[in-house]
Amino acid sequence: MSASDEVLGRIAAALERLAPPPAPTTDWCADPAYVWLGQHARAVPVLDAPPLPLMRGIDAQKAAVTGNVLRLAAGAAAHDMLLWGARGMGKSALLRSATAHAQAVHPGRIALVQASPDAGLAALFAVLRGIDRCFLVFLDDLGFDAADSEGARKLRSWLEGGVEARPGNVRLAVTSNRRAIVERHLSEQDDPINPRDAVDDRLALADRFGLSLGFHNCPQDDYLAIIAGYAAHYALDWEQGEALEWSKRRGSRSGRVAWQFITELAGRAGRSL
Repeated sequence: MSASDEVLGRIAAALERLAPPPAPTTDWCADPAYVWLGQHARAVPVLDAPPLPLMRGIDAQKAAVTGNVLRLAAGAAAHDMLLWGARGMGKSALLRSATAHAQAVHPGRIALVQASPDAGLAALFAVLRGIDRCFLVFLDDLGFDAADSEGARKLRSWLEGGVEARPGNVRLAVTSNRRAIVERHLSEQDDPINPRDAVDDRLALADRFGLSLGFHNCPQDDYLAIIAGYAAHYALDWEQGEALEWSKRRGSRSGRVAWQFITELAGRAGRSL
């Protein structure tokens, strides 16, 4: 080997070391869930989801979401979903639980994919379009501020009306604290030029979801029912007065607060959950 060939070989080896490794190949039919990272996905071999019977205080929402996800898994017409409202009331957990239930009813036919609007959804849709499986693409705790109107427009186009809409085997499920998803300001009501236009444009995104479900802070009876269900499932002793005091110290009653109380009880008893 000549000196020049040796130099060229060292340069080629150095360039190979500098080049990013190829993206790992994803088997989109092997796992119950995935996390989309922008150019490739990370498989989630176990979908962590509470059993549906333990999700109490949201019976109407549970029935609607579960039925819709079962339709998707069966290959029938299904809606994109917007789950909005109070924090800690089980919006994200319900989507996971409904997907796990659909996977038990229709093995191998549906997977949950967590993503974000700025993580290359167009590339994700292009990949999923060619897979013989249904997918629920999950955008958690979504919100667009006033400066991110482009993100809202893209999502609106993917839902309906755009040339790059999501494929037929994919449905979107979005959770948000607000029904309108994007921020609204009182100043919009004072705009002298078409004062409703800005508000209507923002609500137009929410209107593109075929299924829009509100989640609200639960009353005391529902809060206690949630705790009772968890306590019975995990064989934990509890007292109503302490459960109410727990919620007062946290300033709210919700499924999340109830679960935190159950975690406290289990920890005291030296139990795992």
